[in-house]
Order: sequence, then C-alpha cells, then structure tokens
Amino acid sequence: MGTIRTIQYLRAAAALAVVIFHAAEKTGHHFAIGAAGVDVFFVISGFIMWVISDRRSLTPAKFMKDRIRRIVPVYWLATAVMVAGALVGLFPHLVLTADHVLASLFFIPARSPSSGEIWPVLVQGWTLNFEMLFYAVFAASLPLARQWRLPAIAGPFVVLVAIGLVAPSENVLVLTYTRPIMLEFVAGMMLGEFWLKGKVPGAAVGSLLIIGSLGGFAAIGSARFPFDEWTTGPLAVLLVLGALSLEASGRVPVLKVPILLGNASYSIYLWHTFAISVVANAGSMLGIHRAMSMVLAIVSGTLVGVAAYALLERPLLQRRRTPPPAVDLTRSAIK
Repeated sequence: MGTIRTIQYLRAAAALAVVIFHAAEKTGHHFAIGAAGVDVFFVISGFIMWVISDRRSLTPAKFMKDRIRRIVPVYWLATAVMVAGALVGLFPHLVLTADHVLASLFFIPARSPSSGEIWPVLVQGWTLNFEMLFYAVFAASLPLARQWRLPAIAGPFVVLVAIGLVAPSENVLVLTYTRPIMLEFVAGMMLGEFWLKGKVPGAAVGSLLIIGSLGGFAAIGSARFPFDEWTTGPLAVLLVLGALSLEASGRVPVLKVPILLGNASYSIYLWHTFAISVVANAGSMLGIHRAMSMVLAIVSGTLVGVAAYALLERPLLQRRRTPPPAVDLTRSAIK
C-alpha cells in the first residue's frame, strides 16, 4: 500500500523551499518566498489530521499522546543542541535565559532575548507553537459527533483571527494566536472533507490550480512583492487541492527521492539551519563564490535533515506500535 504520493511530494517541496530560503538568506541571496513552505505545511497538517481522525477511533488523550511522541522528542533534541552550542560559544549571538528556554521547550510563545522577535531558541520552532494549539483544539473536538467537529475547530480560530483584526494587541500570546495563518489548518481540514467525499476536481482542473498557485508564488518571489499569510495561504490551499486532484486521477508516479524527502521533511525542517550556518560561514571565510556557497548550503542542509531522520526520527518512530499518520497515510485508509 502506498502513501498519498502528492502529499509526500508537497511535503518535500515545502521543506526544500524553507531550506532554500534560509540558505539564500545566509549567503546574501534572495528567496524570501521560500518561507511560504510553512503555509503549505499547515494546510497539509490540517488535511492529514482530519482524514486520519475520520478513519481511526481516537480519544483526545491518545491523539495528543501520538502527536507529542511524533513532534516533541526530536524538537527537544534539536533545541538542546542549540542550547549546548550557545553555552560553549558556537552561537555568540544567541542569548539564553531560563524563561525563554522553558517557553521554547513547552511551546509557549515568548520574545527572544537575542532579537526581540517572538521566536523560540530554535527559531524555526515557532511553527510548532501553532501546531500544538491546533492539536489541542483538534483533540478537544474528538468526543463530538462528526458533523460538529469541523465547526467546533474552525469557530475558535475564526474568532481569534477576528479579534486580531478588530482589537490588535502587543501582548505576545494575542499577537501569536490571532494570526490568520491558523486558518490554514481549517482550510486543510476542509480539503480533507472534500477528499473523503470524493469531491476534489478532476486532473485537468487540478493541473490548472497547481499552475496558478506556483505562478502566484513565482510572481511574488520574482517581483519581490511583500507577502503574508493572507496572500500565500490561499495559494497554498490551491496547491494542495490541485495535488489531491492529480492523486485522485490515479496517474501519479512513484518518485523515490521525493517520497524520502517527504518522510524526512520534519527533520529537514528542524535541522537544516545547523548545516547551513556552518557552510555559509565556511564559504565566507574561504572566499567561495556566493552562488556556490548557496548551493553547498542547500545540499548540506537537506542531507543533514535526511541523516537526522534516518538516525534519530525514524528509530524513535519505529519504537511505536503504529506508524505516524503524517508519514504512512495510505490511500486504502481513506476510502
């Protein structure tokens, strides 16, 4: 039984987009639109959680236990590496405080003493603050009758975003949890419902959706237009819907490398910045051309993530009795 291949391919593409974004940033290039890989991840997360919950009997406790096992150990390890590196002087610009480290470990938004931004110690972990809130709200909805789950999850998120629009605040928690990026989880769940009911468009329409979405991302990136989740979120939704439409056609080929990168996407996301920083700094000291330095940073960041998946994440997951739904979501499980 195979995975939903297009979802795996999108996970790979989203991870690589973030890698390229950080590699470009570190080597003096511009690929800010790569940050929109996060929007794709959030839509996919909502889709997977909705589909899995429809075909598995899950209690709130079991759901949260599975999610914590999936997310937390590797993230804590990566954060520990950051803390250890800062303590021995490898990250001279990283300022550590006990409050900030604890907030980072327990997914509590807090301002970084290093930059003043609402970032954890491991900067890319900011997305996990949203993921954990989504998981908590999702878990709370599981005892409800199926027809009430989607409104019960969407309602709080819509209200929070509305509060952010009408009553902006400088409070860290309010600033974080009123961002419209949370609506991407809801959109992903809606796509999951369309998928379960067989209501995704045909392959021709799906291809147009993908072309339109990628064209939108390309236009933003090439023209260097300002963007946020209000613009990249809808493009991410169209991209995932288009991919699902192609999947439904049954003509999606098996591509081993993208599937591997999709499986490893979480580890790539967490670990790539370590390698990119080393390569970018080495390239600068050795006088390596910036373009070559960027290529080496992309390759090294991706390979380090794949290695972390093979050596850390996958062994931890294999200790569980059931495979993680984000990795082994089979077509037979959602028919």
